[in-house]
Amino acid sequence: MKAGIDDLGIGALMGLYDWRFEVMGLLYHTIHLEDTFGVGPHTISFPRIEPAIGTDFTEHPPYGVSDEDFKLLVAAIRLSVPYTGMILTAREPIAIRNEVLRFGVSQIDAGSSIGVGDYSHKDEESRKKSQFVLGDTRSLDDVIYELAKGGYIPSFCTSCYRAGRTGEHFMEFAIPGFVKRFCTPNALLTFAEYLYDFSSEKTLKAGLTLIENELAKVEDENMRSSVQEKLQQMQGGTRDLYY
Repeated sequence: MKAGIDDLGIGALMGLYDWRFEVMGLLYHTIHLEDTFGVGPHTISFPRIEPAIGTDFTEHPPYGVSDEDFKLLVAAIRLSVPYTGMILTAREPIAIRNEVLRFGVSQIDAGSSIGVGDYSHKDEESRKKSQFVLGDTRSLDDVIYELAKGGYIPSFCTSCYRAGRTGEHFMEFAIPGFVKRFCTPNALLTFAEYLYDFSSEKTLKAGLTLIENELAKVEDENMRSSVQEKLQQMQGGTRDLYY
């Protein structure tokens, strides 16, 4: 940050030491960044150690975090740093992922592969080369479909970076919650772009229904009309629309 990088994420690998100490460390790190630079972490991640083939240490981590404690630490971080993005990886099993989404997790992955060459081919040999065993191996389309059916808006937005809303400028929007005026419209637009270009038919149908429902909830009439216009442009083939 002294060198000019104004956005960064922090995190801790849970299971190496008492999770309470690790969470406290993350929160004090946050306070230090806010006090020193006026900018807290853009994201916080909290992965748990997962089993890796042939590695007993990962099967029996010295300070394993139970599911109940994991849910508690997620809630504690969200309450303590309400503006940050919270990253939940595919390390976690589907049931845990679905549950902690309700606690304020904002960023997840899907269709992830962590073996050498896994995106080119997937077989038993490449699985053995993986860093560790993933808990959620669903495809991206399956995850997007289930999120949409659950009422969540999957967002592929990168507009804040592209519009210069980073660092202190981002904090001005994020801390008081003003960033929502950009987040919801951009989420709807980037979600629609994904649906038209990459989704299956069932995901397209579920997603467009969700977009219609969420658009009706936008209170600002001018913004709602603007988003509707951009969605119509997107349906006609225009891409990369954002606020």
